[in-house]
Amino acid sequence: MFILLTNDDGIAAEGLKVLAQHLSAVATVFIVAPEKERSAIGHGITMHKPLRVTETAVGENLTGLAVNGTPADCVKLALDALVPRPPDIVISGINRGENVGTDVLYSGTVSGAIEGCINGIPSLAVSLAGEDEPDFRPAASFVVSLCRELPNLGLPPGTLLNINIPNLPPERIAGVAFTRLGRRRYVNSVERRYDPRGRVYFWLGGEAQDLDPEPETDIGAVQAGYISITPIHLDLTDHTFLEQLRRRGFSFAFPQIHFQNDK
Repeated sequence: MFILLTNDDGIAAEGLKVLAQHLSAVATVFIVAPEKERSAIGHGITMHKPLRVTETAVGENLTGLAVNGTPADCVKLALDALVPRPPDIVISGINRGENVGTDVLYSGTVSGAIEGCINGIPSLAVSLAGEDEPDFRPAASFVVSLCRELPNLGLPPGTLLNINIPNLPPERIAGVAFTRLGRRRYVNSVERRYDPRGRVYFWLGGEAQDLDPEPETDIGAVQAGYISITPIHLDLTDHTFLEQLRRRGFSFAFPQIHFQNDK
């Protein structure tokens, strides 16, 4: 296997190092990651300044390429200019802290995998739930096992896997759950502060509020001690409502187009 590895916590992050070490025992690993933390950057790409690449040590006997850009930049740049051949898998992670529910819309970790998926490569986003004393080794071992099984899963084009792993010893993990995205929002997310000159500024943060922690969701599964695997499709279309709109019809100033071959 030839694996392209990235993250959003930065090339010096422990989660990336541990995963790279585990993967290098079974595959050739090519690491391209942001030079510093780029969490919650979403799918931003850099178009108004140069991207620079620096070779960097990543743990013992491993080197990677640090990029002064976003996770999406890293994967795009790697695929277009850096890797010697197309990778078999793109993996983004292991992120410190879960990426569940609507977090996936903000997550740089998930966006790294999305960029791989856009380019037609099987892609995984991997996160370790909880940030207190993280042990990335069980999660990394699971990812190695999943990579071996990935060809048998029949991952459709345009679909990636978002994986969230509880920060628990292997014997305490309840199992693996195939889940849907839950719903999460952040409350008290804007804090008004004052600088030493008395000028107002704002700091974004907030507390997560889980609105849909049902057992079949990624949120509920992780809370119950399961590894959550959620397939995410690049097509954000609400097909059910789209059909309702077409059937309902409206009086517009323009004729309505009827499509015959939509899936």
